[in-house]
Amino acid sequence: MPEPTKKDETPNGQPEESVAPDSNGVLPLPEISLEVSPPPEAVAEGQEPVETDGTQPEHAEPAEPEPVQAVAAQEPGPAENGSNQPQPVEVGVKEQAESGNTTEKGEGPCSPRPPDEDDAAATTPSPTPRPEEANTLKKLSIELPNDSVPLPEMGRKDSVWSLGEGQAPEDLDKPIDTPPRSTLLIESPQSASMPVGGDISFVAKVEAKDLLRKPTVKWFKGKWMDLASKTGKHLQLKETFDRQTKIHTFEMHIIKAKENYAGNYRCEVTYKDKFDSCSFDLEVKEAETGSQNIDIRSAFKRREPKQEDETPDVDVWDILKNARPDQYEKIAFMYGITDLRGLLRRMKKIPKQEKKSEAFAKKLEPAYQVDKGGKIRLVVDLADPTVDLKWYKNGQEIRPSPNQRKYIFEHKGTQRIMVINNCSVNDDAAYSVAAGDEKCATELFVKELPVKIVKGVEPVKTTVNERIELECEVSEEGAQVKWMKNGVEVPTGVRSRYRVKSEGTKHFLVIDDASREDTGTYSIMASGGTSEAHVQVDLKPLKIYQDLQDMKVMLGQPLKLHCEIYPGNVPGRWYRNGQLIQPNDRITIIHRNKVHRLEIESSSLHDSGDYTFVPEGYSQSLSAKIHIIDPPRVHLDSLNFPDNMVTIVAGNKLRLEIPISGEPAPRVVWMKGERVILESGHRVRAETYGDQTSLTIDITEREDSGNYKIVLQNEAGEATASVKIKVVDIPDPPEAPLVPVVGGDWCSMTWEPPKYDGGSPMLGYFIERKKKQSSRWMRLNFDLIKETSFEPKKMIEGVPYEVRIFAVNAIGVSKPSEPSKAFTPLAVTSEPTMLVVDDVTDDTVTVKWRPPETIGAAGLDGYLVEYCIEGGNDWVVSNKELTEKTKYTITGLTPGSKILVRVRAINAAGPSPPRTLQHAVLVKEVIEPPKIRVPRHLKQTYTRRVGEAVNLVVPFMGKPRPKVTWLKEGKPIEPTHVSIRNTDCDSIIFIRKAERSHSGKYEMTVQVENHVDTAIIDIQIVDLPGPPQCVTIEDVWGGNVALVWTPPKDNGNAPITGYTIQKADKKTMEWFTCIEQYHRTCITITELVVGNEYFFRIYSENMCGLSEAATVTKKSALIVKEGISPHDTAQHQYHAQPHSFTLPPTGMQLKTHEFNDRDFKEAPKFTQPLINTFAIAGYNATLNCSVRANPRPKVIWMKNKIAILDDPRYRMFSNQGVCTLEIRKPSPYDGGMYTCKAINDLGEAQVDCKLEVKGGFTFYELMQRGVPLHLIDKYINEHKIVEQEK
Repeated sequence: MPEPTKKDETPNGQPEESVAPDSNGVLPLPEISLEVSPPPEAVAEGQEPVETDGTQPEHAEPAEPEPVQAVAAQEPGPAENGSNQPQPVEVGVKEQAESGNTTEKGEGPCSPRPPDEDDAAATTPSPTPRPEEANTLKKLSIELPNDSVPLPEMGRKDSVWSLGEGQAPEDLDKPIDTPPRSTLLIESPQSASMPVGGDISFVAKVEAKDLLRKPTVKWFKGKWMDLASKTGKHLQLKETFDRQTKIHTFEMHIIKAKENYAGNYRCEVTYKDKFDSCSFDLEVKEAETGSQNIDIRSAFKRREPKQEDETPDVDVWDILKNARPDQYEKIAFMYGITDLRGLLRRMKKIPKQEKKSEAFAKKLEPAYQVDKGGKIRLVVDLADPTVDLKWYKNGQEIRPSPNQRKYIFEHKGTQRIMVINNCSVNDDAAYSVAAGDEKCATELFVKELPVKIVKGVEPVKTTVNERIELECEVSEEGAQVKWMKNGVEVPTGVRSRYRVKSEGTKHFLVIDDASREDTGTYSIMASGGTSEAHVQVDLKPLKIYQDLQDMKVMLGQPLKLHCEIYPGNVPGRWYRNGQLIQPNDRITIIHRNKVHRLEIESSSLHDSGDYTFVPEGYSQSLSAKIHIIDPPRVHLDSLNFPDNMVTIVAGNKLRLEIPISGEPAPRVVWMKGERVILESGHRVRAETYGDQTSLTIDITEREDSGNYKIVLQNEAGEATASVKIKVVDIPDPPEAPLVPVVGGDWCSMTWEPPKYDGGSPMLGYFIERKKKQSSRWMRLNFDLIKETSFEPKKMIEGVPYEVRIFAVNAIGVSKPSEPSKAFTPLAVTSEPTMLVVDDVTDDTVTVKWRPPETIGAAGLDGYLVEYCIEGGNDWVVSNKELTEKTKYTITGLTPGSKILVRVRAINAAGPSPPRTLQHAVLVKEVIEPPKIRVPRHLKQTYTRRVGEAVNLVVPFMGKPRPKVTWLKEGKPIEPTHVSIRNTDCDSIIFIRKAERSHSGKYEMTVQVENHVDTAIIDIQIVDLPGPPQCVTIEDVWGGNVALVWTPPKDNGNAPITGYTIQKADKKTMEWFTCIEQYHRTCITITELVVGNEYFFRIYSENMCGLSEAATVTKKSALIVKEGISPHDTAQHQYHAQPHSFTLPPTGMQLKTHEFNDRDFKEAPKFTQPLINTFAIAGYNATLNCSVRANPRPKVIWMKNKIAILDDPRYRMFSNQGVCTLEIRKPSPYDGGMYTCKAINDLGEAQVDCKLEVKGGFTFYELMQRGVPLHLIDKYINEHKIVEQEK
């Protein structure tokens, strides 16, 4: 049934073009009303307007039209028609069969739209037909007269069709260029329909196997609207990525859809130079209301093409002629009309033919108007009274009801009257009446009467917290009114203080809890007038129940101010000295009913002052004075002096400023001993000002040292403090040094420290010397000497010298000491060199030597040759007179005896040190006995780990070639286990892969005739130890656990060096190390967490490392909180319990014992001393000792009482108290007395040892190396003594 005409029609029945927003919020097409004369062919055939598909039955609901492809046919030329007069337009729908080749390849619902393609084809995509339906596609051909203009193509934006200038007919057949595209979408969104208020999702998927990054996806509505900026409550865009399938999923969710959400949508995918897109439609269905309004959006719903044998022709001219203007667009869409505006212009040029109504003699007026509450009569006169008549309101039939008097239908002859009683706003609508196939329509306007104020608002005057109710009465019940305050509308939301209610014609504005802000002018506005009144809200009178009190508060104590006022709900502000106080972490402001409190958690000096509380809105205030007092304090910590000791150099000015505090300001007194230091003192004076006091000494002297006492007093208390002042100066000069020993170019000097060190520890001494005849002193050392002895060198022999000493401390250098007594360096010659045996007979021994390297100024008088029997110490002078030759023969010797020979050089200074043969000389034919030179590292136990290689080289001497034999534990060595290779000068023992069975003592025997030499080498093969045998929990108390265990059965053939103890919480069983390298078999683990349950395990450790396994405690230790009974926990657990309990009346309490912390400080003490050691020249030697001290001591190594400093031949190590000195490739010069000295604040200790370097070379090799003969002789003599001791 057609709809009635719109309100914008003119009264004379001629429609005007009007624009009104449609349901989608988009401006619709202009509605054009045309009177079209039907073509003669249409009148002759009597065709009716076609509104539905030809396949639909007559009374069926109109089906949604099929999407079709519109093709405009060429117009016939003037020659064909024979006339230039306008001809009626003939429109018909013909079904043409098309093959599958007529469709573009690749076209489908997701094909990209070419940029130059018409909008109609872009906004109405056709689904790809199935193979069997490929020939059923429809095309609409429109035959136009020769004078018609070309059909412009129809476009759409956001699902609303628009009329525009189209493409010329001659351009329709031109091929359309389609841009290249890449297929990115593997799943495209499909068209769908949904009801209003429903939810829907569209999904697009892109495969990312060949993509290096995420593609860019955009969603559009219509042609231009980008939906990325429209996301919100009703539209959501979501992106996900599946790492397994490598697929990107893009989703668009529409939530609670509205009618204007319907339309065409598009999804575009872009990746670098690739592009893909897909279009789809969304239809939003309205609720079923019985209305026959036609929605053009339903045309966008995609349906499968129906296969029909034949389709009848449709006359579009009759359809357009009989249709309402608002239906033109739908008809154009249904039948593929692309140039609707051009077609309507053609129709407008056709002469109008007035058609007289066959059903109505008199139609309804175009419009009616009635007041609200009145009644209206709609009258129509029928030409045929027998025709059935139906009345409609907004397209819905009005049916009479016996119980309803709203609509009354009357019959008077041929007149048909409908009376509408009590008209309201709902009756303002479009009405129509149908008589058979004809109808006429009208519009009814209902005019509302203004609402008048019957009773105005009255003024109100009240106090705060009272209830205010403003009342107003209007002329009409249910009228809409608006409440205003000072010209602004009163908010009436859920959280508003204002409530609005109405009872009939009365309207109320209620304020439950009035405040001063509610004062103002209130008015009510109705359509017929306004009323206003003034509301005044005043404060209640103030009453003070409790005033603020003056207070004195100790610094750091809480400050609480309290007052009570009425009314209780009045807020207020606190002020200190006129400044507003804001609450913070330290200041708390409390307001509870009548009580107002200001609390300061910890008062400070800034909190002193006048406090005022001002109730809000009142002129009255409450005041109190607060005075913060503070006991005096002396802040010595700011001096940053250890032990409050101030050190100053004598002669300088001292000004000691010490901060003090106290409120009120304290009185300060300085005292030294019993003497009070006055402010008026001349050289020493005390001053106090502000928050500090000072002591000033203009020129400090030694007598100013001592303790100074500071006394502070004020009304809050008294405080004292002491400061030590130490005046330091340069030390006094030492006494004259002594020179006890004098050499050729050196001397030995000693001295005593100065009697007064200047109050500062001595740092060292400077030494100066000069020739006695000279007055120029020369500094001998540029680095301070810490000892009280020194050996000046490089003096000229025979020249008298004097020496003196300077003492140095941190302040400076003292005056020089008195010079020593004059001494003259005069030295003996050096020992003769290269003493060798030249010949041996049965009773004589001939030796020869070379002169000393150094003879000196005293010259050389001769040589003295001595000998002694081996084993004795009686040296016999062989030559009674000095010999000047360097060769001498000793006669009268006993055959077969062994003698030692030595030679001395004699000059005026005395005999030189002797040069002695290295070995005893046998007075007979020479046979060199065998001698094993055991390397230094083999004199001790030789240790290797299991699996390592053992390669030992043991050199020996002897002539002729000695015979070498090896025994292990007194048994011969099996060659399959140990490889042995012997040469003329050494023997090599080799084990490729050591095992623990190779451990033992290996005895090496070297034999030459009847001479035998043996050496024992101890080889120890070690391995990782086993775990401890048993670990038990001995006791648990507090947060402590006592553990006891037994050493492992297998120590890995090496001593156990320590244990590693670990703990683990039973919940996590993660092990944490408590202590490492622990030496005892019992320990107490402390600082355990209360409430946790612990297991413990222990590793044993030797020189190879930790054992592979650990022994875990079988039971756990539960650390129980205080007061928990042990029976509350599980069995087989140890619990921490207090040592003793008392039972007071209020409950159980724990008494804990107080223990004093052990003082672990101790002076250095050597637990392992140095051992006299023999070293072989050319092989590295080490000296080891261990020291225990706390704090860690400073270790100094000395050789012959001289500190070893920055000598590359020595390397010093210290690890866990073990001190090591490594001597790299020692020579005979490195022999001597070595000392290790440990020093800390509690004391010092030292240990000594003697190092002897044995030659690893022959006499000839030592001579080639340039070793002086006297050193070679000394070494041989010492070696003989050692052999005799053995």
